[in-house]
Amino acid sequence: MRYVTAYLAAGVTLLVLDVIWLTAMGSTYRRLLDGMLTEGFRLAPAAIFYFIYVAGIVTLAVAPAMDAGAGWQTAAIKGGVLGFVAYATYDLTNHATLKVWPWQLTVVDIAWGSVLTATAAGVAMFAVERLMGPANS
Repeated sequence: MRYVTAYLAAGVTLLVLDVIWLTAMGSTYRRLLDGMLTEGFRLAPAAIFYFIYVAGIVTLAVAPAMDAGAGWQTAAIKGGVLGFVAYATYDLTNHATLKVWPWQLTVVDIAWGSVLTATAAGVAMFAVERLMGPANS
């Protein structure tokens, strides 16, 4: 049940914060990626990404913190590292292979991914601790 709780908490956190971010930053992305973005939103690929990424957050950040009997801070740090690596992989690959992928976007997006993933992992671990007690109890 701990993993289900962690998955749901991380998923809701990730989704809410990313919607806020994309709403606030949408015009910046459109300006920097002029002509590269689709007119509409493709729900299926986005949903698949979120399901996979949340599973990664729980598996690689939250579960190791639970297994170690550590707190939400440890999960958040591990989440931040995961977010940095995941978003750096995406952004730097795009920067290396696409004609239009500005450094400004690369730096901002990697920073956002790090903070977003750290927050989702930390909130997930906090939710598990609050709802189910410490991992070592």
